[in-house]
Amino acid sequence: MAKRDYYEVLGVARGTTEGDLKKAYRKLAMKYHPDKNPGDKEAEAHFKEIGEAYAVLSDAEKRQAYDQFGHAGVDGQGFGGPGGFGGPGGVGGMGDIFSDIFEDFFGGGGGRTRSRTRAERGADLRYDLDISFEESFFGHETELKIPRFESCRPCDGSGAKPGSGLRTCPTCKGAGQVRFQQGFFTVARTCTDCQGSGQIIAEPCTECHGQGKVRTERHLQVKIPPGIETGNRLRLVGEGEAGARGGTPGDLYVVISVDPHERFHRDGDQLHLEHAIPFSKAALGGHVEVPTMSDPVRLKVPSGTQTGKRFRLKGKGFENVSGHGVGDQIVTVRVDVPTKLSARQRELLEQFAEASGEEVEPEESILGKVKGLFE
Repeated sequence: MAKRDYYEVLGVARGTTEGDLKKAYRKLAMKYHPDKNPGDKEAEAHFKEIGEAYAVLSDAEKRQAYDQFGHAGVDGQGFGGPGGFGGPGGVGGMGDIFSDIFEDFFGGGGGRTRSRTRAERGADLRYDLDISFEESFFGHETELKIPRFESCRPCDGSGAKPGSGLRTCPTCKGAGQVRFQQGFFTVARTCTDCQGSGQIIAEPCTECHGQGKVRTERHLQVKIPPGIETGNRLRLVGEGEAGARGGTPGDLYVVISVDPHERFHRDGDQLHLEHAIPFSKAALGGHVEVPTMSDPVRLKVPSGTQTGKRFRLKGKGFENVSGHGVGDQIVTVRVDVPTKLSARQRELLEQFAEASGEEVEPEESILGKVKGLFE
């Protein structure tokens, strides 16, 4: 029976890339694998067919010969029996193919081993810091107490008792991986005894008990820059957890939360304040004293100022935390209408109302108010 075209077997076009070829083979190999299709002779035949196709097309020289001469260009190299497809040491044999394909699934293969001394970076840490509104405006320096793991000094982070060193892992024989048979495949997994390093501690350090790290409390002086706001993060490089096997430590991230102020509030780099001014000052105009985050300033109020009028105090807002200038303070005035008037004040206001053509209603006497309660 004539062989099918290898490209057709794998379901790819002739110009397909090496990566797409590998994806197509991997998908079909998993579909027709004998372990997934026990006793299915047709699936077994498909499995051998796609393996043969991939053995040729994944090899640049064989693929070129196949593209030029078809099956005749590669049949002389043999695909069945010793030295051929599936045979020990055969060109494009099963071992070569599956070590290439299944390393993606099982984390290794094809003779690759993990580095015995691979350093691991330490974990990053997070610290939530509450600061006052004033501290966010002016900046602040504070001390943080950070519980963390640091590299053990007696063993210099190795976990081994000084002078004892490391020895080859007896489980994986120093390879960092253990292999086991799964159907037709030899699968490699990370050795759990040495965690893939290929070495184990001969005598654990008495200080860290072989961990290479000890729990401690780190005291850090941290500068909070002016203009920082809720949600901003400060990154302190190297102040996280210690790394393993000589790896660099992680970083510490300080996440800021700013408490609200009783009078001021923030919008970007602008500082906002609502400020009450006397009724007479709003009508006649003049100067009023307005608080800022530092010293009070005199603000000129024009005559006829209404509630809701906004004034801008240049450069009295927040510093931009990234160094892009300083914001302003926005003052929104509220005209303060007196709730109680003396007889003289009422007399003058009535004269003002009459001069303005307004009708003035006489104030009800106390006797009248009491009488009204019983009517």
